[in-house]
Amino acid sequence: MAMGMGILSVLTLGFYRFWMKTRLRRYYWSSIKPGGHPLEYVGDPLEKLLGFFIAVVILAFYIGIVNLILMFVSFSLFDGNTAAYIASFVGVIPLWFYARYRARRYVLARTRWRGIRFGVDPGAWGYAWRALVYWALALGSGTLLWPLMTHRLEKFRIDRTWYGDRQLHQGGSARDLVKGMVPIWLTLIVIGLVVGNAYNLEDVEAALGTLLLAVPVLAISWGWYSVRSFRVLAATKTAGTIGFRSAARAPRVIGIYLFGYGLASILTGIAAIAASLLFAALLFASNDAQFSLDDLDNLSAPGLALQAVGFAIYFLVFVIWAALRHILVTLPIWRHYAETLEITGAQSLLGIQQRDRDEHREAEGFAEALDLGAAI
Repeated sequence: MAMGMGILSVLTLGFYRFWMKTRLRRYYWSSIKPGGHPLEYVGDPLEKLLGFFIAVVILAFYIGIVNLILMFVSFSLFDGNTAAYIASFVGVIPLWFYARYRARRYVLARTRWRGIRFGVDPGAWGYAWRALVYWALALGSGTLLWPLMTHRLEKFRIDRTWYGDRQLHQGGSARDLVKGMVPIWLTLIVIGLVVGNAYNLEDVEAALGTLLLAVPVLAISWGWYSVRSFRVLAATKTAGTIGFRSAARAPRVIGIYLFGYGLASILTGIAAIAASLLFAALLFASNDAQFSLDDLDNLSAPGLALQAVGFAIYFLVFVIWAALRHILVTLPIWRHYAETLEITGAQSLLGIQQRDRDEHREAEGFAEALDLGAAI
């Protein structure tokens, strides 16, 4: 399914991706059945398309007008464009957080369980400035305040989330997440000591080797923190008398990512090599027929045909990668988290009433335009 829809997205120059995402979500949602009742996704692809166009118009104004002003000021005051590029990048960061919150609000507004809608209160700009502050604190403290950022931002999102007329609440504190950061902190300390010593000894190779070895260690440590923080935060989420309990296992999740992306990379690489050989064979066959490589730059029939084949092969490789990622990574991860999550106090579900529909007509437009909404 993912392979076929990916090809359709390429053939329609990306417009079908709004329908592709809707179908994929319906598949994923319906596969999760808490208490035997499947989740439902009722999003409309036309909403996504309209929201994308609205976001593109707004971002076009930002890129065209604001960036022009920044460039003028940068050349006037600093005699260069570096300051303008930095200011433009910094200006996009709050939009990134804004888009993530609005995308979450739309997705939950189009999600139902047992016929009852989920919902999220408006608050995208509030989330954006809080995220900026907490990220600055987390990075400025050398990740010491990372648990604080994780908890506070999760609390902001969850405390504004509803299931029907029942509001969710995020309890606990940042101290509950500190233990999960210990492997990351230890790794960073070791890196700092080794790199600092190598720098004093002017041993550049040792410093670079340490950094290269530290990358997979940090990735595994981050995976362990992510899964553990999910378990801790799930255990302190409530919706009245309803609670949650997760038994997600970090080794399992890390193994899925390593095996899934590893195998997907190998298979995609094989497909890319096979596609390159096919294109080379077609190219040599054309040369045998008195076709010149210069024809690729011309609008001749052989040149256009080979260009079309080359583009088709190029995009096909990405479609294969996306399909393999769904099969080997996304679906197993969803399955593991769903199978290890337990709802407690479910008897009070009978007292939950339906909520009004959140129109939210811009859908995930900003997330799509900023390339944040391509994933499930």
